[in-house]
Amino acid sequence: MVFNQAIYYLLTYLERSNLDLIYLTWLWALFKPLCLLLLSLFLLPATILLFIYGSSLFCLIYKHWNRLKAAYSDDLWYGALKTLAILWELQGNIWHGYEVEGLEHIPTEGPVLIVFYHGALPIDFYYLFAKIWLYRNRRVRVVADKFVFKIPGLGTLLEALEIQPSTSAMCKSMLEEGHVLAVSPGGVREALFGDHNYQLIWKERRGFAKVAIEAKTAIIPMFTKNVREAVRAMTFGRRFLSYIYEKTRLPLVPIYGMFPVKMITYLGEPIPYDPDVTTEALVARVKKEIETLIETHQQRPGSITRACLDRFSCFSRNQTIIKNE
Repeated sequence: MVFNQAIYYLLTYLERSNLDLIYLTWLWALFKPLCLLLLSLFLLPATILLFIYGSSLFCLIYKHWNRLKAAYSDDLWYGALKTLAILWELQGNIWHGYEVEGLEHIPTEGPVLIVFYHGALPIDFYYLFAKIWLYRNRRVRVVADKFVFKIPGLGTLLEALEIQPSTSAMCKSMLEEGHVLAVSPGGVREALFGDHNYQLIWKERRGFAKVAIEAKTAIIPMFTKNVREAVRAMTFGRRFLSYIYEKTRLPLVPIYGMFPVKMITYLGEPIPYDPDVTTEALVARVKKEIETLIETHQQRPGSITRACLDRFSCFSRNQTIIKNE
């Protein structure tokens, strides 16, 4: 009954509107090939893209499936972190074409301290955490500023990752227990108030060097190409926000981006423990090593457009030639 009424109203509307159905049919027959062509130009590539991403996800999970089965049978957090590492690796590979050079410098056992340049958002460290966990079978321990523990909703993740407050005693303890520890002397200050010129903002921080000497640990310098182009911090009102940060330690600078730029993490040659080196000399050497990595691999000032073009080998190769010249 309802269907019949609907047909009746439709026919009545068409009759009152004086629509020429034959003319409309002719128009559809005329433009149908063009409409289908335009639709296919957008729909088919999107469909193929979904299949490619789905295939990549399936292959990656299948590759690590045996590891996951063993992980979940041993420890809850162990298995959860294995899963997160796979997902982060997938995300990094797809969105940033993420790579690591020098992963072999991470020892399979024993303590080591990674010192890295801090981007506006340390997504490069998340990706590196996944790579080290999956391919070196080691968990990277992390320390964080106190405000991180006050962010709502992160408690479980902080617990799973065993993230601890950033203190010299905690860092020394982790290294003496034989862990891989990652720190950024620039910290939040470097993250929020650095820019696309990639200058280190360490102030007078030398605690990491003191800890490394006391724990008799090697240091690995780290830098990630285009990390500033992936996510950037707003520069508007920076002087005022810097003043607020220095007084309150509140990270109020907005960040934006997550652009699909090419990202490559470079792990430099380990700086071995030297009982005769001073804290100041070790700080200077680590700083010089990271600055050398930046100078060698990063075009400055950074460009979001150029960093996106780095995803394509032809552009990346041309830029390398220009830089070398």
